[in-house]
Amino acid sequence: MSAVVSSAKVHRWTRASRHAVTASVAVLVGLALLPAILGAGAIDRLTALFVYVIVAAMWNALAGYGGLVSVGQQVFFGLGAYFTVRLAEAGIDPFVAMALASLLVAAVSYPLSRVMLRLKGGEFAIGMWVVSALTHLMVNLDGLIQGETGRSLISLNAYAADTRRDIIYWMALAAMAGLLGGLFALLRSRTGAAIQAIRDNEEAAGSLGIDVARTKRLIFVLAAFGIGVAGALWLASATTFQPKTYFSVQWTAYMIFMVLVGGIGRFEGAILGAVIFFAIETWFGALGVWYLIGLGAVALLFSLFLPLGLWGAIETRFGVSLMPVGYRLDIPSPSRKD
Repeated sequence: MSAVVSSAKVHRWTRASRHAVTASVAVLVGLALLPAILGAGAIDRLTALFVYVIVAAMWNALAGYGGLVSVGQQVFFGLGAYFTVRLAEAGIDPFVAMALASLLVAAVSYPLSRVMLRLKGGEFAIGMWVVSALTHLMVNLDGLIQGETGRSLISLNAYAADTRRDIIYWMALAAMAGLLGGLFALLRSRTGAAIQAIRDNEEAAGSLGIDVARTKRLIFVLAAFGIGVAGALWLASATTFQPKTYFSVQWTAYMIFMVLVGGIGRFEGAILGAVIFFAIETWFGALGVWYLIGLGAVALLFSLFLPLGLWGAIETRFGVSLMPVGYRLDIPSPSRKD
C-alpha cells in the first residue's frame, strides 16, 4: 500500500486540457480574422455571443466559485453603459470611454462591496436587487438621460459603420479572452483556492488564516468589472441607452440560466451555457413570450434532472476537465501477486 501511495501523482494539467488550451488559442485567432469574411449581421451576432460569455463567466465566478448568489448584477451592466454615455458626452472618444467606464464600475463596486458583503445568503441576493433598482431610479433622474427616453452614443457616428462594427467586435473578443484568461489564472492561484474554500465553509477558511473579507471583495469587484465591460460593449453595439433595458433583472436571469444549464462552479460550464443560450436565442428569440417561457422551462428541467449542468454531467460521467482549476490525484492500481 505504501508503494502505491508513494507512486501517486498530483498534477493540474491533463493531455486533454493541454489540447484544449491549444485549440482555444487557435479558435481565438480564427475569430479575430472573421470580420474580413463574414457580413455585418454575423459580426453583430458574434459580438453578442462574446458579451454572453463574459456575463456568464462573471456570474459563475461570483456565485459558482465565490458562493455569492446575486440577482442584482444588472446594476453593473447598466452602470457600464451609463458611464460610457456620460464620458462620451464629456468629449472623450467613445472607445476610450468604454474602457474608463468599466474601471469606474470597478471603483464604484469596491465601497459597495464593503456594505453588501456584510449580508449573507438570501439577504445578499435580494440586497443586490434592491441596489440595482435604486441605481436605476437615480440614473433616470439624470437630465442627460431624460428618464426612460434614454440617450444614444452619438459620438460613435464619427466612425464609419463598418469600421465601428469591426472595432466593437475585436474589443468584445479581446475583453472575453482577457477576462476568461485572467479569471482562469486567478482561480488556479492561492487566492482562487481561498475563494473556493470560503464558498465551501467560510468559518473554516477563516480559521486557516484566509482573509475572508478581502478575498470576497476581490471576487465581487472582479465580477462587477467584467459585467461593466459587457454593459459598455452592449451599448456600443446597440448605440442606444435606455435605463429600463440595461438595468432589467432579465440580464441576471440570463446569467443564471447560462450558468445553470452549462454547469455552476465549472469554468467550462459558463462558456457552454452561453453558447447554448445564444443558439436558443438565435433560433427561437422571435417567438416572443413563448421564448421566455421556454427558457424558464429549460432551466427548471436542468435544475431537476441535471443539477450539475450539462458540463458537470459530462465531467462526472467521463472525468473530462478541459480547463482544470484544481488538482488531480492519480493513484495507480496496486499490482496483484499470484
